[in-house]
Amino acid sequence: MKKVNVIGVPEHFNLPWHLAIEEGAFEDRGIDLQWTDIPEGTGRMCDMLEAGEADLAIVLTEGIVKKITEGLEAKIVREYISTPLQWGIHVAAESHYQKVEELQHARAAISRFGSGSHLMAFVNARQQGWDTKSLKFKEIQHLEGAIEALSNKEADYFMWEHFTTKPLVDEGIFRRLGDCPTPWPCFVIAANDRFLEKEHGTLEHILEIMDNYTGEFRNIPSIDRTLSNRYGQQLEDIRIWLSSTRWSQKQISEEVIENVSNTLLYLKLIDEKAEVSDLLWKKS
Repeated sequence: MKKVNVIGVPEHFNLPWHLAIEEGAFEDRGIDLQWTDIPEGTGRMCDMLEAGEADLAIVLTEGIVKKITEGLEAKIVREYISTPLQWGIHVAAESHYQKVEELQHARAAISRFGSGSHLMAFVNARQQGWDTKSLKFKEIQHLEGAIEALSNKEADYFMWEHFTTKPLVDEGIFRRLGDCPTPWPCFVIAANDRFLEKEHGTLEHILEIMDNYTGEFRNIPSIDRTLSNRYGQQLEDIRIWLSSTRWSQKQISEEVIENVSNTLLYLKLIDEKAEVSDLLWKKS
């Protein structure tokens, strides 16, 4: 059995991986696929790819483009979610902030620097017409850290996936002021270069399996109820999310990568753009 370490956030987007593992789809191909949830998100996962602690990661597009541009030895091997991520903009329930426009000089909670919550704060600031140089941040590691930071007024707002945080809004812990969608497909599958050099055949098996599972995922009977039960979300919220989410079975386009790189460069989050060929894996 070929052991492969795969990491991703503990969110509903990644249920196809768990179903494939539980149904023995990888074992049937001689692959011992070990999944690890990483609640800290993309910044932490990029560090794990770099350290060789993971072979594959399901990460945010903008985060992995930034990290590879800065020297991470990895490649994007597949577009995973072809639709944008809806980033909810949240404050503590008792916060005096009532509109997104009021957050211009507020402090943003972020899981870590280089994470999606960090990068999307810049995207949101650009959309609002704010000076991005004045943005302030509080590093909080994960969702639980955000709850603590906003409750203790160590940070003023927090951007995280709309439906993942919806239960906290329903419970009266967070209040959502608005949403900021990513201007591109939100999740990709990335692999570190060492794995690509040695195990490209194994990777092709994994991608073939996942293409089958993601291609059929939305048509699985009662998948909405399965998602609701496994991730503790309201059935109606899951149905809304499913209706606007599409899984991909192809490589992300060069045009999308150019858009992401241009945006990161404009926001001064990278010093220069990488060649698209340095970012995308192509079958030999």
